[in-house]
Amino acid sequence: MRHVWMAGLALMSAMAVSGCVSDKKYHEALADADTVRGDLERARAQKNALEQQVKTLKDLNAKFGSESQIARDELQRIQHGRDKERDTIDVRTKELDDKVKQLSAQNRNIKQEYDEARRHNEQLKSLVARYQKEMKERSRSLSSSVPAELTAPLSGGASAAKSASSPTPFGGPVEAAAPPVSLLNINKAPSTDLVLTLGVSQDVADRIVSNRPYRVKGELVAKNVVPKDVFDDIKDRITVSP
Repeated sequence: MRHVWMAGLALMSAMAVSGCVSDKKYHEALADADTVRGDLERARAQKNALEQQVKTLKDLNAKFGSESQIARDELQRIQHGRDKERDTIDVRTKELDDKVKQLSAQNRNIKQEYDEARRHNEQLKSLVARYQKEMKERSRSLSSSVPAELTAPLSGGASAAKSASSPTPFGGPVEAAAPPVSLLNINKAPSTDLVLTLGVSQDVADRIVSNRPYRVKGELVAKNVVPKDVFDDIKDRITVSP
């Protein structure tokens, strides 16, 4: 009997110990489950956060891609415009170079024509001066070669006829006096006539033309058009009358 009671006591003790161990494992399992559940919730939260970040990055990537395409298009447009502008500048530069060459050639031609005209003008001035000198010398020579009696006053028609038919020292009859030289109208004559007829320079002739009209010949000096010595030389060969 005692042995049975001892066996039952041992069995009850064993069952009590087994119940305590199972209850402890159960609570540990519950704690582990709570831990796993918390880890799972945190993992889900992290997953949601990562998914949101991925979505945000995708949106930014799409935005940056669109902006990048716009920038590439703008860069291409600028490059195309720059190339077109460069071509236009090259064409314009070539046109200007050709124009400069053309103007340079025209300038050389004009300079040659000017030099030739100036040489021709100098020749004409020299020729006019020589003719004027010869005319003055011829006039003095004719004046000195006429006998004194031809210059004296003649009385009566017979004396005049005799004098007109009297031989000269050169063996011929005295010719009638030459008609007066026509005066040059400084209000109308072109500058070339002023140079050729009066023997003045082209600058003086241009000043005479530009300061027209003149009421009297003395205005050439009064208006400082010509110097006094030039005026004294030409005053007997000019007129301001129509």
